[in-house]
Amino acid sequence: MERRFEGKVALVTGAATGIGQATAVRLAAEGALVAVNHRPGQDPAGTMEQIAAAGGEGFGIPADMRDPAQVTAMVADVAGRGGRLDCVVSNAAVNPFMSWDETSVDDFNLLFETNVRGTWMACTEGAKQMIREGHGGAICCVSSISAHVGAPGQTAYCGTKGAISMLAKALGRDLGEHGIRVNAVEPGWVKTPMSEPLTADPEALRYYNERVALHRGAEPAELAAAIAWLLSPDASYVTSATLLVDGGFIVNAEL
Repeated sequence: MERRFEGKVALVTGAATGIGQATAVRLAAEGALVAVNHRPGQDPAGTMEQIAAAGGEGFGIPADMRDPAQVTAMVADVAGRGGRLDCVVSNAAVNPFMSWDETSVDDFNLLFETNVRGTWMACTEGAKQMIREGHGGAICCVSSISAHVGAPGQTAYCGTKGAISMLAKALGRDLGEHGIRVNAVEPGWVKTPMSEPLTADPEALRYYNERVALHRGAEPAELAAAIAWLLSPDASYVTSATLLVDGGFIVNAEL
């Protein structure tokens, strides 16, 4: 495998499972030292084992993305342990399925504090560290097809993903002068623990298979490949962009 991140240090939030895990493994396999963020009390051993199997290096780092102080400390710790910070992947998110009229203020706050404020903190604290180091860098936010289409039972979640896509665009504008690129991927159906409540229903699974142009869900590694490209020198002139990685779902989506 090409080693586009040799000598680089990357932070991936929400990296114990799903897209975050696959991304951490991909970046490590390509030479990066990867900080594997996970919730306090969550075990990142599965990710660390996959990183080792890929011939890469990494270390676990707990932080609750809802707590700005923990996120700030996490970024400083990553830079201290790695000696620098080159890439940030803001992936950590929650998606408790509930209808709009069942979404309480506490539910709403949980979604926005984790998904949006957590993204804001990881990206901006990471950017400040890169600016202090003076070498530029790359940031990728994990948004969703839900930034564009409404999904039943995910009204507030859709709002968080729309915010994340716009944050990536706006931050890219502001950070370009520092040589820092900021982009977002917008996945559709990906085979992760988050999507299991949807695809456990045979009718829902049939719907997704029919509507996705490629007639299947994405493997997390396929999203990791897109994220790695956006972070890599191969995308050196790409910033403030959102990349749909949905297998052609959005052209048929009637969510």
